[in-house]
Amino acid sequence: MQTPPGDSVALPTLPAVPLVVDKDEREYVMGLEKGLLIIEAFGVLRGPATLTRLAEFTGHSKASVRRSLLTLCRLGFAVQTGREFQLAPRALRLGHAFVVSDRLTRVVQPILEMVSERTRESASIAVLDAQDVVFVARSTHRRSLSTGLGAGARLPVYCSATGRVLLSGRQREEVEFLLNRMSRPALTPHTRTALPDILEAIERARSQGYATCDEELELGLRSIAVPVRSASGELLAAMSLSVATSRMTLEEAVRELVPELELGRRQLSPLL
Repeated sequence: MQTPPGDSVALPTLPAVPLVVDKDEREYVMGLEKGLLIIEAFGVLRGPATLTRLAEFTGHSKASVRRSLLTLCRLGFAVQTGREFQLAPRALRLGHAFVVSDRLTRVVQPILEMVSERTRESASIAVLDAQDVVFVARSTHRRSLSTGLGAGARLPVYCSATGRVLLSGRQREEVEFLLNRMSRPALTPHTRTALPDILEAIERARSQGYATCDEELELGLRSIAVPVRSASGELLAAMSLSVATSRMTLEEAVRELVPELELGRRQLSPLL
């Protein structure tokens, strides 16, 4: 994925879009949906929250959110202090279950380490999740700009190099529908927010085989990403490198880093 922008940046994100399901289906468990939405809410709110705040955020009644919260507390996934609730360390089991069960995350780390060591920059792998890209693996070189973003961190799809690569594998109509549904704030003075500009960047990523992000997520940081495909050609993820603007111009980054990303991609694809 595009390597997360400098890891210290805290970017706004939106709640994950629930899967489209027929709520009348007898196999659909509404209580499970509420519990998972509450867990996601803590990630977006970035801290403890009251029952009222969580009810407002999830759109469910205070009574139903209270039942879900008390169940999470009873199971050890959340704790209550006074009027506030927050996730407990046990909640880490949920993310860990994905990391150890997903084939991509199991095989990619050694390759990321090699890419990072060769370039002396931070390398990442990201996948698409609704309106965000999500980092599923990362290798941070000691010369990295900053630390903090790791597996599970999210970036907005419209202005990240990884997002543009991942959207380049979708039909234009699907991409337009997604972009029209989401907020596209300018995170820096360089962020592209107009739909035609974003679509042009995605089309360029499709035609040239890589995408760039030049200080659109964080001032002083530029990123480059390439698609990662399975042996059958299916687009699975995006691999990226990020570099400080003081170390490389955009042209130098393309010339020096794209071949390294391509090498990493070729090493990874047969394993997927």
